[in-house]
Amino acid sequence: METNRTNTTKPEIIYKEESYAITGALFNVHNKLGRGFLESVYSEALSIEFDRLGIPYEREKKLETYYGDVKLKKYFRADFVCYGSIVVELKNTPFITRADEDQLMNYLMATKFKLGILAAFGAPRLVSKRIINPNIDRL
Repeated sequence: METNRTNTTKPEIIYKEESYAITGALFNVHNKLGRGFLESVYSEALSIEFDRLGIPYEREKKLETYYGDVKLKKYFRADFVCYGSIVVELKNTPFITRADEDQLMNYLMATKFKLGILAAFGAPRLVSKRIINPNIDRL
């Protein structure tokens, strides 16, 4: 009797080393500051941590948006773009909401970036989530 086997190979993690470095920096900031600060405080501290770790970044980066192939007049500002290809969005809330995930997903799809990382600093432990653009195969 023949059995049907499925491929159990895990897909490759997009920007694996880069996203691990970013997540490490996020944890370092949370471990040093804890919760309760304004988002702007976490953002400034994260800039210092990125510099310390040698992570290339642009803060408050203005990103162009597209509707299909047409560039829109509207844009959005990412809290950070690291390595020129990963959007990092910070929240000072205790959790990440579906609305936060949807917002970052829309940013990724409109800007054609492949990966975003959400980080919520308002809980006793950092909450972070990777968001992958579902259109990456078409980019």
